[in-house]
Amino acid sequence: MTSTSSTSPLRRRLVVIAAGTLAVGALSAVAPTPVIEAASAASTTTATRSTVAVTSAAATVAAAAPAARTAPAAAPRVTIAQVGTVAPFRFATVSFNKWWAKRLLVTKYHLTSAAQFTCLVTVWNRESHWNHKAHNHSSGAHGIPQALPGSKMRSAGADWRTNPVTQIKWGLGYIHGRYGTPCGALRHMNSHGWY
Repeated sequence: MTSTSSTSPLRRRLVVIAAGTLAVGALSAVAPTPVIEAASAASTTTATRSTVAVTSAAATVAAAAPAARTAPAAAPRVTIAQVGTVAPFRFATVSFNKWWAKRLLVTKYHLTSAAQFTCLVTVWNRESHWNHKAHNHSSGAHGIPQALPGSKMRSAGADWRTNPVTQIKWGLGYIHGRYGTPCGALRHMNSHGWY
């Protein structure tokens, strides 16, 4: 019913054939993104490791999948949905942590300026060197953003102690709420020694 084939080392394709419907999309276990939904919600399928709705819309499959001609007499419906983005780095590495933070700055906070990301890198290099396991035993500050106390990050997820994605989500929310932008946080850090 479901088959997965590799199109590159960084991206996998998901093909679902069910009840005359062919759904094709990129699949990833890391960094799920919103699904591009078609007009009809008549046929819904759940992908593994990310709960993603794949809906179908009327289209022909003649050029796309000649092997799928086992469908009923009516023209099969095709949906192309982006199921996820594959991280180009191994999870929880410094490179992954920076990639995830940059992605979140753009998608959630709409900060596309390279200067904002540079400010964030500077702030979190000073705090933790992007190490999600960083812990200050004397103050209790924890994680990439060095939340004080670390348990404040619980509001972003129960796995705040060990998950860099949770820590980055919380840290960017903190920066956004208190300073507006990473450069605002860096200005405060430069003048006060902390953020």
